[in-house]
Amino acid sequence: MEGFLPKLPLADWIDALVDWMTNTFDGLFDGISTGVEFFVEGIVSGLGFIPSILLIILISLLSWKVCNIRIALFALIGLFLIDNLGYWEDMLETLALVLTAVLISIVIGIPVGIWASQSERVRKVVTPILDLMQTMPAFVYLLPAIFFFSIGVVPGVIASVIFAMPPTIRLTVLGIKQVPADLIEATEAFGSTTKQKLLKVQLPLAMPTIMAGINQSIMLALSMVVIASMVGAPGLGTEVYRAVTQIKTGVGFEAGLAIVVIAILLDRITQNIGKKKQGGTV
Repeated sequence: MEGFLPKLPLADWIDALVDWMTNTFDGLFDGISTGVEFFVEGIVSGLGFIPSILLIILISLLSWKVCNIRIALFALIGLFLIDNLGYWEDMLETLALVLTAVLISIVIGIPVGIWASQSERVRKVVTPILDLMQTMPAFVYLLPAIFFFSIGVVPGVIASVIFAMPPTIRLTVLGIKQVPADLIEATEAFGSTTKQKLLKVQLPLAMPTIMAGINQSIMLALSMVVIASMVGAPGLGTEVYRAVTQIKTGVGFEAGLAIVVIAILLDRITQNIGKKKQGGTV
């Protein structure tokens, strides 16, 4: 049974908005696309210039220093397995996409989180936007990204940024708001300015929570990069998507296993960096 009111042409409004933005900001989108492609290709070229065995050793040593010997051995065996299975180049492309998306999320997300933590009005505006960003199905982000940036690397990165940014913003706000009130009062009693209070007290104490947000953003970006293979984003996601469409279970398992190795390494490294920022032992 039809409702009493006619259906709102919401889809038409959204399409009209996308068309207007595409026509009005075409130069801006081209500039963003060029910059993102340059950055991703730079990471891939830089990492690809290093011989795989040397990069495996370097990452293993980093894992040992930041985490422990078990994670270092996992890095050594896991990365060697990826290289042996022939997914090294795909892994580098996936890693470049994730690092680019996470870096953009940090550059935008942490300042927004700081701003929202200092202003109740900003927080009331930002919170529903973050709710929308986190609850909207991931595939929906690919549609406007394709319109604005065509297909390839850039829409995958942009969709990953939108999908992965909310945890960084939320946990930045949470970390700053959780700083004990007596410390804030003490800094104010000594005549600290708002900038001094933020940089010397609130941000250092909130850093473990902020790192937890970055950790979550990394995991979300990695999952979104795999989905973004549907719009031409390169990397391991392409192999997974090809395996699904061609019903190649073995290939899909290999590519999926490579993604698991990268996910575990990124997760453990960022977690332990957060613990060290807190001053705990690993």
